[in-house]
Amino acid sequence: MSLSLYNTLTRKKEEFQPVHPPQVGVYLCGPTVYSEAHLGNARGPVVFDVLTRYLRHLQYQVRYVRNITDVGHLESDADTGEDKMEKAARAARIEPMQVAQHFTNRYRQHMLSLGCLPPDIEPQASGHIIEQIQVIEEIIGNGLAYEVNGSVYFDVPKYDEEGKRYGKLSNRSIEDQMANSRAGLEGQSEKRSPLDFALWKKASPEHIMRWPSPWGEGFPGWHLECSAMSRKYLGDLSDIHGGGLDLMFPHHECEIAQSQGSHSHTDEARFWVHNNMITVNGTKMSKSLGNFVLLGDMFKGPTGPLAFGYSPMVVRFFLLQAHYRSPVDVSDDALQAARKGYRKLMNGLRLLDRLTADSFSSDVIRDRTVAPLAEGRQPDTAAGDAELRKLVADVFVGLNDDLNTARAIASLFNLLRKFNTLAATTATMATVSSAALTDAVDAYRAVVSDILGLQDEPRANAEELLKLTLEFYTEAKAEKAYDKVDTIRAALKSQGIVIKDTKAGVEWAYSEE
Repeated sequence: MSLSLYNTLTRKKEEFQPVHPPQVGVYLCGPTVYSEAHLGNARGPVVFDVLTRYLRHLQYQVRYVRNITDVGHLESDADTGEDKMEKAARAARIEPMQVAQHFTNRYRQHMLSLGCLPPDIEPQASGHIIEQIQVIEEIIGNGLAYEVNGSVYFDVPKYDEEGKRYGKLSNRSIEDQMANSRAGLEGQSEKRSPLDFALWKKASPEHIMRWPSPWGEGFPGWHLECSAMSRKYLGDLSDIHGGGLDLMFPHHECEIAQSQGSHSHTDEARFWVHNNMITVNGTKMSKSLGNFVLLGDMFKGPTGPLAFGYSPMVVRFFLLQAHYRSPVDVSDDALQAARKGYRKLMNGLRLLDRLTADSFSSDVIRDRTVAPLAEGRQPDTAAGDAELRKLVADVFVGLNDDLNTARAIASLFNLLRKFNTLAATTATMATVSSAALTDAVDAYRAVVSDILGLQDEPRANAEELLKLTLEFYTEAKAEKAYDKVDTIRAALKSQGIVIKDTKAGVEWAYSEE
């Protein structure tokens, strides 16, 4: 069974076929780095991390691009309001690029904590002004954009008249958009149509971030940057482009229009993939409602609506136990259930080495060979092997079915249940061949660690363990159990720690040897 993905553009699942196999180009719209990353910022990167991991597992050569927006994202999607970066910089009384660098660093740290592999390319919008100006010039040359007072706008009605269908990604007709739009908004009078969107904005005198252009000093429109950077690094038509469902309109809709209106003349990507949104206790996550969950606070806890902190791997598992196109509701109950599920999979990883070692133990070998051979026949493991292979295949059925990680995880639990049964007695272990068991173990490890990206997290507090060890040392010394005293000293010394008996009591220090 081959991989299929739900294509928002066609509104159906389609078999994944790369534009230029075996190369695959994947683009994820990254964050606008004007503030701390929240839980909603994590879902897309986690989903696309699993997608790129799985594509590589399928032997594709993936180029994964995840951008950083550090200019051009205004407070309103209608091209009005202050640039989010500049607003944050003014509030902190620092340079906008200081804001961008600080929150970019924080974002990268959080993504690494969540087990997301770094993208192959992480372009910043401010570093690709030349490419964006080139795309604008192409669109103007094709008659689909116009300049007014130093700003350039995309002509949506004219684009639609040419049969390009503005709104085809979000399934919105231009007539409905016109009926729902509000003409005469502040700063919109220079547009020919309220549906037109900015490709380039003239910088007002107080605007900090500005660049020279053929139309005067200004800055690029938010939608433009991804079209320009995707084309630069993935070509005129990439394989997969995506992000959160909230980006489908207007951001991704405008991206398609820009790519069609430029010299690329494509939908920018063959597959448009969108992850659903996150709610908190059944309510949309919002700063105004006080239920906004920042990642850094979530890892430490408690924060906002959550009474406890949750480790990055628990959060990753929580996000993956739902299909990416389904909404996810955040609550302590849901996260605590996710923690149990995550630890169950980790215990499965711990079981694997013992399971494969036991499969070659003398008792199992005897059960597999000696007794059956005494009856003059070979051991029959066909049924057990077939069951194992079916359990493994079910895991990949889920992954191939539109990256259904929820189904894949459920199948992993079924496979783990079988492992626990096999590990219970040598007799049950003897019902499967070593080859089939090794294949199943390898598959479990590959899916959990390499594809889902779930890694074991140390849960022990080193300081607490050291304190407890020193208490055992003190008790052993008081009881004159010098063999235990020597054992504890030697064990700690092997870890670079020495025990010091002082008048004030027992202390420890780092070994300087």
